[in-house]
Amino acid sequence: MPTILVLVTEFDPAALLASGEGFADLSFWRKIALSGSEAGAWLQDLISADIEDLVPGHARRSLLLSPTGRIRADFTAALTDQSWLLLQDPTQPRPIDQLLAPYILSSDVVMEDRTEDLALLAFPGGGRVDRFGPAKVSSTPSCLGSGGVDMITSMTDREEVLSVLGERFVRVPNDAVDEWRVRQGVPRFGVDALEEDLPQEAGVDEAVAFDKGCYLGQEAVAKVRNLGHPRRLVLWLTSDRPVSAGEAVLADGEESGVVTSAEVHREGSILLARVKWEAREHLLRTASGAVLQSAARVVQPSSPV
Repeated sequence: MPTILVLVTEFDPAALLASGEGFADLSFWRKIALSGSEAGAWLQDLISADIEDLVPGHARRSLLLSPTGRIRADFTAALTDQSWLLLQDPTQPRPIDQLLAPYILSSDVVMEDRTEDLALLAFPGGGRVDRFGPAKVSSTPSCLGSGGVDMITSMTDREEVLSVLGERFVRVPNDAVDEWRVRQGVPRFGVDALEEDLPQEAGVDEAVAFDKGCYLGQEAVAKVRNLGHPRRLVLWLTSDRPVSAGEAVLADGEESGVVTSAEVHREGSILLARVKWEAREHLLRTASGAVLQSAARVVQPSSPV
């Protein structure tokens, strides 16, 4: 887990998310419900996270891998009193329900797309949302990662809930969510991490329970962990000059990676880059000459708003 970075200015929506004073409306995310007597055990056997110990109100980030260990989906598995909910960023290449459906077979598992009738409000920096009554479900940590909490409620109650939340919190625009996650060093599947990646190559190995029993792709992931190293890494970096996504990353003058996400930070940038394993400890620059350094070492957290 990278060092948490909180950048505080009065009109900084990403900083409001980090401090717990802001929230994002992610109601457009995919929300897939799983019910049935075998739903939990069935899901446990397929996904990379260990969800066996989860209790209602708690969640865990997970991956669905191919048999060769490549990432097929990145999502959050949240347990409610009624069912499991799988929360997935819809920009990902393939919907999690379509990927999981072929594995149901004769299992007592019912899958239902609840995207249109459930609202999802994310507080990645935390937030006291427990006073809104039993009709609203709280789930922690947030699907955005780095702790926090999510509120899940009926879509019919969404506008009323947003109105009440607006008295205590700031609703931030969706582009601030991406700025926030780059500042925190959180890779995004489909942007910084790709379907060809193993978890260790994508910077999402915290979504893998390495001491768990068998699951799809487990053997390939364990082999990299125990016997070798990944081909590449997603690095969280900073620069004192502006950097843009898509710029080549050079190590000792040779192209060794690419900037995948970048956000303005003071006069420079905070960014994520896919870099070859062999280049990880070399002096890195962009093709335009910007020097790149580890953000975890260079940038220190600030006090919350």
